[in-house]
Amino acid sequence: MNEKVIDFNKTIYELCSSDQSISRILAEIGFTDILKLGMINTVGRFMTIPKGASLKKLDLNMVIQAFKEQGYVVIT
Repeated sequence: MNEKVIDFNKTIYELCSSDQSISRILAEIGFTDILKLGMINTVGRFMTIPKGASLKKLDLNMVIQAFKEQGYVVIT
């Protein structure tokens, strides 16, 4: 079985382009703006998950844990 890997150094645009379930997970944990039309193609091109978590005042460890619970190996 292939391991799902998410690299938090990549932009949200890069991550969501390669794995569509990432945007759903992000929306569920508080990145609700990601679902707005065009958001991934604009802000997502330079925003990383750690930067977004900081802006949203979300605990990065909680974000990492959410991805681990979905079977991802997180690279920070």
